[in-house]
Amino acid sequence: MELAGAHPSGQGEERVYELMKELTNPELRASALLELSKKRESVRDLAPILWRSFGTIAALLQEIVAIYPLMSPPALTAQASNRVCNALALLQAVAAHGQTRGYFLTAHIPLFLYPFLDTHTKSRPFEYLRLTSLGVIGALVKVDDSDVIHFLVITEIIPLLLRIMETGSELSKTVATFIVQKILLDDKGLNYICETAERFYAISTVLSNMVSALTEQPSARLLKHIIRCYLRLSEHPKAREALTQCLPEALAQGTFRAVLEDDHATNRWLASLLYTLGLSRIQTEPI
Repeated sequence: MELAGAHPSGQGEERVYELMKELTNPELRASALLELSKKRESVRDLAPILWRSFGTIAALLQEIVAIYPLMSPPALTAQASNRVCNALALLQAVAAHGQTRGYFLTAHIPLFLYPFLDTHTKSRPFEYLRLTSLGVIGALVKVDDSDVIHFLVITEIIPLLLRIMETGSELSKTVATFIVQKILLDDKGLNYICETAERFYAISTVLSNMVSALTEQPSARLLKHIIRCYLRLSEHPKAREALTQCLPEALAQGTFRAVLEDDHATNRWLASLLYTLGLSRIQTEPI
């Protein structure tokens, strides 16, 4: 596969190449990471440039590995978190780009991020690190690609996502639930999750607990992804049968009517879910 167009265009292209060289110098790397991370949107095809530049990906991975010792016992500072998140932002660009996504997976680079998802400390530096790591995975799944989903399920990212869905901040929960939603929307992902009762109930239990929490502190954005997950699960025969018994009552009783008042798409999903499950207490907004 050719990496076409791997050249920056417009003003400042020389500076981009200077920054690439500075990434390989430990003394200049921190400032180069910061400046390059700010150029993600303005430099066309930055991802292929990053991938093809000598030593750049290795330097980014060095940044990641360097803070592993700070995970346990938790000793991550705000400065260290910001620095590694700048490196992760560049990897997110690589993960999102059509020319480099396949190489990113083949090199198993997402595995370097899993330790950051498997942290429990709720301090701001750790939360920022988790959220930025989720952003990299989110960039991978935004484009429908069965190879991406296959990689994620066989490397067992789902338990890590479920833990964040239960214990993370609202934003982290939302991104983690979005990733699970994208896994479910792929046929391979849905079949994997519904292959065993243990996998299905692991997800349905977490979703149910999240719905219960949302009755106290509603979030329309998070609820939208939860309902979409349930709707997709209902398309699998075994899961559909189980959901008739374990779907949270709050979804069938109109508890979230006010929260979803202006979200017609999510109201349609909820109505479709309840209809599919044969539940009669449908109190969603009319379609």
